[in-house]
Amino acid sequence: MDRSGRRAVRPQGLPAPGAPRLARRVSEQQWLSISTHLPHGRPTSIRGARLADPARCQRRVAQLLADHYRHSAYWLLFKRRLEPVLAAFESTDRLADVTELSTRLLLEEVGWPGRILHSSDLLARGERSQRLADLAWLTGATTYLCGTGGMRYLDPAAFRVHLIEILPFHAPALGMWASAWEVSAVHALMLVGPRALRRELEALRGRVLAGVR
Repeated sequence: MDRSGRRAVRPQGLPAPGAPRLARRVSEQQWLSISTHLPHGRPTSIRGARLADPARCQRRVAQLLADHYRHSAYWLLFKRRLEPVLAAFESTDRLADVTELSTRLLLEEVGWPGRILHSSDLLARGERSQRLADLAWLTGATTYLCGTGGMRYLDPAAFRVHLIEILPFHAPALGMWASAWEVSAVHALMLVGPRALRRELEALRGRVLAGVR
């Protein structure tokens, strides 16, 4: 955070334009970040986070994505789908509004049929593991998919109360997933297109569920 109180929230890497499609070096990447103001400092919830300079953020997101992916066969269609997200920067300064729209865009691109629930609308307790367990239970989940970072702090007992299984997960290290931990989700979409990405996600889901059994 700088002296103005701006903070780049949840940056995602974009591979260097013109670099080999899968072999990207971290040093060649640029951060797809949004400058954000946290009125109450670190305790500020995502609902309270504000875009520090919406117009500048809009230009940055639009330009970076175009610079990196305009040569993709899937870019023109994605660019049209991106327009409501970019327009949101002109109508709101709430980070939550923009992030929800961008999340919906990516989910709809791969044919996700579900609905988005806001944790603020659900009654969950405050302690971290307990809150995650409560939210999983309230949404009807029977399995909680957890990344390697979360496994270091998660309390399994909070989930056992609700009969929810914790499933450790990490992206495969091969093919289109090789750099998944360090680049934006847009990268895979622009690399293989929405239909192929959906098939890959379904295949990955099948492997994960097979591991559960």
